[in-house]
Amino acid sequence: MPFELAPLPYPADALEAAIDKTTMEIHHGRHHKAYVDNLNAALAGHDSLLALPVDQLMRQIAHVPEAIRQKVINNGGGHANHTFFWNIMSPNGGGEPTGNLASAITSTFGGLDNLKAKIKEAALGRFGSGWAWVVLDQGKLEITSTANQDTPLMVGKTPLLGVDVWEHAYYLRYQNKRADYVDAWWKVVNWKAIEERFGA
Repeated sequence: MPFELAPLPYPADALEAAIDKTTMEIHHGRHHKAYVDNLNAALAGHDSLLALPVDQLMRQIAHVPEAIRQKVINNGGGHANHTFFWNIMSPNGGGEPTGNLASAITSTFGGLDNLKAKIKEAALGRFGSGWAWVVLDQGKLEITSTANQDTPLMVGKTPLLGVDVWEHAYYLRYQNKRADYVDAWWKVVNWKAIEERFGA
């Protein structure tokens, strides 16, 4: 069964505190849709791979035939990353994490402000297009970044938080000021969803 583009979990103008409506419409309706369409095209005739959830597909990327593997990385990664991204943002976002996640952030990074600083460093240090992440790796929190649409899933890590730093994610409002976008992004982060991922 082919992969499908799910609707956004909120209206396109719901994240105006950080991301404008037009950017959301283009980002979801064109960029994410293209990843889904291209992934389906790349996997045509590979029914067993089409039957996998996208996260599982990316975790098993080494088993994808080499002739189509890079297309699946680019587009399957794009689909997985964006599906994740929409769901860790909320119009009621911002604030601070609570519970076990807050404790883990404090013990690992020394507090939320340090986490934000390290994410910003990873986001600004990513040359060209890519992502800055907080991942779980063997039960421990870690900050990393990936190029293009590579996903931590491919190396056995579980994304908890990710900031998309492709220019199409922020350019209409922020132009080349990636740092301003990263700073604003925390206004829409959905800590509740991230805490649920951490707990699972």
